[in-house]
Amino acid sequence: MKKTSPIALLGVLAMALTMTACGGDGDGTSTSGASSTEATTEAPPTDTATAEETSDVPEETEPAEEPIVLSMSGWSLETTPEFQVLADAFHAANPNVTVELREYDPNDYETLMLADMSSGSATDIITIKQAKFTTQWAEGGQLMDISDIVSGLPANVSGAGSYTVSGVNYGVPYRQDSWVLFYNKDLFDQAGVATPDGTWTWDKYAEVAKELASKLDGVKGTYEHSWQSTLQGFAQAQTPGADLAGGQDYSYLKPYYERVLDLQDSGAQETYANITTNSLTYQANFGKQSAAMMAMGSWYVATLISQQASGDADTFNWGIAPVPQYDESTTGTDKVPVTFGDPTGLAINANIDPAKLDAAKAFLQFAASEEAGVALAGIGILSSVASDAVTEAYFAQSGIPTDDLSKFAIGTHETKPENPQSPYIAAIQSALGEAHTAIMSESSSIDDAIAMATETIQAELG
Repeated sequence: MKKTSPIALLGVLAMALTMTACGGDGDGTSTSGASSTEATTEAPPTDTATAEETSDVPEETEPAEEPIVLSMSGWSLETTPEFQVLADAFHAANPNVTVELREYDPNDYETLMLADMSSGSATDIITIKQAKFTTQWAEGGQLMDISDIVSGLPANVSGAGSYTVSGVNYGVPYRQDSWVLFYNKDLFDQAGVATPDGTWTWDKYAEVAKELASKLDGVKGTYEHSWQSTLQGFAQAQTPGADLAGGQDYSYLKPYYERVLDLQDSGAQETYANITTNSLTYQANFGKQSAAMMAMGSWYVATLISQQASGDADTFNWGIAPVPQYDESTTGTDKVPVTFGDPTGLAINANIDPAKLDAAKAFLQFAASEEAGVALAGIGILSSVASDAVTEAYFAQSGIPTDDLSKFAIGTHETKPENPQSPYIAAIQSALGEAHTAIMSESSSIDDAIAMATETIQAELG
């Protein structure tokens, strides 16, 4: 469960950037993550001059710090402002370091990033969009071991385990998303349907979606995007005994698919075929009020606020509720709802220019600090840092709903990883992704698609 608690600010980050020139702090530690042997102090004179003789020698002036430019990967920079927020906040604290962003296609990010890493042209700071690729990149020698940084992170920073491979840390989490339910209060009121109250199961959700669709002309009751995670993520997180990495039995997915296919057939939800054929976006479907509710990651808070302010989304009243649950055992505001979500992390290119390494480590430390968390919260991004200051900043932003249920949904949940650490997780998710496509496009039955995926996964696991 994500909880809020106070946190002391991290050490002065600027010291990490001047480590070579002026060393670490008094006890020989370094805020950059470098070993204490790198910290230097002025050596005693090597000649026999007395203290009186040497006192007349003027002290040398330390040379000015050379500007450092770090490159960092990102995607959809126009609608995903978090990268620039981190870069600007770090630069404000460390004026001699500039972080420049390089934009990648979000739909092909990992393929493009791997190509750049393989050719030696990747950025200094590599954003890990999906944690499941950590093992592949780390074992390929593309990521630097940053266990020294991770070992020093405060206890209220969550998600670091998603970037650990064979006991070695390769990534620092700066963001921890959790999936919640967005709903359009105005459309619910127009339909005369009661808004979510935190007690919904998935069956109740389906019932309400159908009711909304029947009462709202031309509006779907809900929108489920084409990603496999929009269904499989919940099934894996909420179903008792579900074991994504086990490779034995994925039949727990079946009732979730039966429910969604029924919603499509009833007209309460957009069809998978229409979403993929016409490249529909979840932002437009909810933001332009084509659907009354939508389960989506908490990152969408920032996007919706921004798009309503710019006019890219309609102006309407909206709220946030916990996602529907497997059964009543985790429903209600006196309990902890179960959801899923992976962190988003930052890694260092294994081939970074050594002259930039201290600055890169300092940037990663900063990204997992309360200061960075407050800055991210100001644009609706949930930081990996849980603290009162971060929560206060999150709900202080203009345009966010501040009702009790919205605060509960954001602040109280058990978030299970979408991609639990396993060397086979990418292959497992690939096989289940093919099953998702086959089922949702109705080119295969649920049973046949799951059986085929299971056979593929078991062969991969050996």
